[in-house]
Amino acid sequence: MTETLNPDSVTETSSESERPLRADARRNRERILEGARLVFAESGNDAQMDDVARRAGVGVGTVYRHFPTKEALMVELVRQKFRLFAVTAREALECEGEPFDVLAELLRVNAEVAARDAAIQHVLAGAGEHIWAQAQREQEELNALSGALIARAQRAGTMRPDVGPADISMLMCGVCATMAHKGPGFDWRRHLEHGIEMLRAR
Repeated sequence: MTETLNPDSVTETSSESERPLRADARRNRERILEGARLVFAESGNDAQMDDVARRAGVGVGTVYRHFPTKEALMVELVRQKFRLFAVTAREALECEGEPFDVLAELLRVNAEVAARDAAIQHVLAGAGEHIWAQAQREQEELNALSGALIARAQRAGTMRPDVGPADISMLMCGVCATMAHKGPGFDWRRHLEHGIEMLRAR
């Protein structure tokens, strides 16, 4: 029986390689990131650092001490989301059950996490190559975990042999791009399920 991953149990994680901050500085940084999520959710990539400072309840100078540019703030939001997805991927590797079903459930869980975060939808949709490049380490870690899950499903004969981690990344980016559209026929969950079925071995 396949264990299920619970998206509600997943929380944001901090990079272990970050330099330790004093408790007050760490609290300010967390407030800034939470304020940024709210502002980006409302304004998309038009979000301004002054708005982030007001929402976080700190001075704009404090924001710039932690994140000298809006790009740096966007990079950290992307990094955090990749770390979060890596957490659920590690949990999936520990799940028992049919390997393809485990991977499919992981994609559903990560999509639900993204659906609750309008800020990351805007950031991922608007991030240029310079943003992605600065989150390369986190992407590589996530791709390695995805690759292990893919290989397991391919060995079981339930996933197409030509699928790789980049295919999973493209599928999830496409799904995230549809989340902001609320018009008739725009159902990101249906889009995701179609994508999952395309990965299945025939």
